[in-house]
Amino acid sequence: MGRKYQNNFENYLIVQRVAERTKKAYLQAVHGLEAFQGQPADRLSNEQIQDYLIFCIQEKELAWSTCNVLFCALKKYYSGYLGRDESKFSIPPRPRSRQLPMLLSPDEVRSILLATCNIKHKSLLALIYGSGLRVSEAVNLEPHHIESNRMMVRVEQSKGRKDRYTVLAPKSLDLLREYWRSDRPEKWLFFGRDKNVSMSIATAQKVFYNAKEKAGVTKGRGIHTLRHCFASHALEQGVEMYIIKRWLGHTSITTTCGYLHLSPSHLSKIKSPLDLLYKEVTP
Repeated sequence: MGRKYQNNFENYLIVQRVAERTKKAYLQAVHGLEAFQGQPADRLSNEQIQDYLIFCIQEKELAWSTCNVLFCALKKYYSGYLGRDESKFSIPPRPRSRQLPMLLSPDEVRSILLATCNIKHKSLLALIYGSGLRVSEAVNLEPHHIESNRMMVRVEQSKGRKDRYTVLAPKSLDLLREYWRSDRPEKWLFFGRDKNVSMSIATAQKVFYNAKEKAGVTKGRGIHTLRHCFASHALEQGVEMYIIKRWLGHTSITTTCGYLHLSPSHLSKIKSPLDLLYKEVTP
């Protein structure tokens, strides 16, 4: 992609109000296509674009979600930016198989928080779990987003460019106040090495993995596990699905249902309908 086309496409994405991370991913996708074909992207045919997508799927064996980002980026570039009506390239449908998240019990979450000695890291993990935040939301919080008088956390311009409020746990507030007294954050609530730069997502992930290792917890995957746990544990405590949906910032209740996988301890308390059929009736 020539410098002129790169700048114009980037400006196009800005005007389209594409999120910063999505914009970077789209620009990288077009650059990857050009590097593969050795030609500017605006000169490539549908067949050449399809060849690149097939290479990514079959040779590089990229995940479906990654290929979907590439596909969306190229559709945006050719159909949206260049205005090609004849853009006909595709990727296979999403596979039907889907892994369930590996949930942690409340005790396992507690052990992870207790294993974290750094007050900033402890506050970060507690807030993500206690408020059901995405890691990208947590690292982009500013101090004024913590509304202690209402016991709410304001999340601005998150996924889908939506603002929302979610719950603030009293314990999270206690930890945040302790963290505030010791570190005095300025622009960003959770800053990196420089107080004028927010903590990176990679650093937040590393914080979680280190805490999990210290706690001896082997279940679960990345830091997003805490968001899954927040949703499932809230459901177990009797919080209505609609409230959880609002806290998580989902548009559809169907998306929320995908997060709510009950833990074995909760499932063990549920009686089978067969038992109810044969339950003795006491006079």
